[in-house]
Amino acid sequence: MRRPSWSGVGARLGLALLVVLAGALALVYLIVVPSLQSRLVDSRVSQLERAAKGLARNLPADRAEWPDFLESASSSANARVVVFDSTGPPPALLVVGDSHGANSADVQNDRLALDVSEALRPAGGTVTHGGQRYAEAAAPVRDTASVLLVQSPLRDALTTVRLARNRLLLAGGLALLAALTVGYLGAWLFARRLRKLEAAAERIAAGRFDEPIYDTGADEVGQLARTFDRMRERLATLDHARRQFIANASHELRTPLFSLGGFLELMTDEELDEETRREFLTTMREQVDRLAKLATELLDLSRADAGQLRVERKPLDLGEAAESVVDEFAALAPAGGRSLELSVAEGARVLGDEQRALQIGRVLVENALVHTPPGTQVRVRVRDCSLIVEDDGPGIPAEHAQRVFERFYRAEGRLTSGSGLGLAIARELTHAMGGTLELESRPGRTAFTLRLPAEAAETRAPERAVS
Repeated sequence: MRRPSWSGVGARLGLALLVVLAGALALVYLIVVPSLQSRLVDSRVSQLERAAKGLARNLPADRAEWPDFLESASSSANARVVVFDSTGPPPALLVVGDSHGANSADVQNDRLALDVSEALRPAGGTVTHGGQRYAEAAAPVRDTASVLLVQSPLRDALTTVRLARNRLLLAGGLALLAALTVGYLGAWLFARRLRKLEAAAERIAAGRFDEPIYDTGADEVGQLARTFDRMRERLATLDHARRQFIANASHELRTPLFSLGGFLELMTDEELDEETRREFLTTMREQVDRLAKLATELLDLSRADAGQLRVERKPLDLGEAAESVVDEFAALAPAGGRSLELSVAEGARVLGDEQRALQIGRVLVENALVHTPPGTQVRVRVRDCSLIVEDDGPGIPAEHAQRVFERFYRAEGRLTSGSGLGLAIARELTHAMGGTLELESRPGRTAFTLRLPAEAAETRAPERAVS
């Protein structure tokens, strides 16, 4: 099984998770460790400052009592206690008492104690002696020139900080390792789902629409997979319709061409009487009309796809357009055993392209006359700003009603011939004129309704192109 590439999307998300977690841990480290160390050091300095002030106030006047006092003070404060006498000028300090005994060379020139002897006010801070850090506090002894210093190593506090830092680093390392593992697995799973979509896209691009696309995830990838599957179904339907259209177009082209060829051969090679010649010419004209209609549909379709199907929007009388269409089919309706009626309301003035409105009307009336059973009554009505073509045929099933405007689509049981382009082109033209073309169908009634915008004050609107 192929492993995920670290340049893939899923792997990048896993690495992004790792980087974010590492950044968060680094931020926590930078905030917690210095803050903890600062708080511990400040806390110890504050304790020593309070202790230094109290001891300076309680230092016995009799220096003979200082050794016992310093030992007791050192025990209670858990710190070293040193007493200095200030000498000078220049200012200098002389150790006169030390809870650690006579070896006081390391604090002989303590900077903090010297500053306090000069300023005569308590102070605290940290110093480093012999590579070791100490917390110190000093306070002047009342009514004397002496200074009391309290000093404590920060070894315990710094050890606590180092322990916390090591624990934090260990926990961070484990968290990063867990994040790397989870990120890698997540990247593998994520990339696996994306590879399935990639393979599905390749199948669709190759024209194979038979294999469904499954992804049960509720996230964006799952939604994308379901969208891909809907696209696959629509493309499969379109591909099937395209194949049917090619077969139908080939048949519809071949039939009139063969017919024309046969008639031309007969008219060339045979001696025909005038009546037979006229009959042949009439049939040939019908075949030419059939070819012209198919060519017009294909041309309109290609123009619509190229965004070059232009229509005009100017005032027209929808009733007059309906009368023209009905007149064209007046002879065809009885020949097929169907009746054609017209009902026009006054004042049906709309904005549209007259030739395109006639084209749409022809498509709707021809659809009703040709694709419904004999004995069907077809009614053409004009009212308000609508042209309605309805029949009392068996209707269009609901599963087909939503798709009759799709290109190449032919609903079984109703549209039994033709290219399946007429209604699709009619809808394209309707939308280009700013109108709507709707279908309402139930057993015993099927109605197509063309609605166009009402006539406006202007006499002509700019041309519009279908894109």
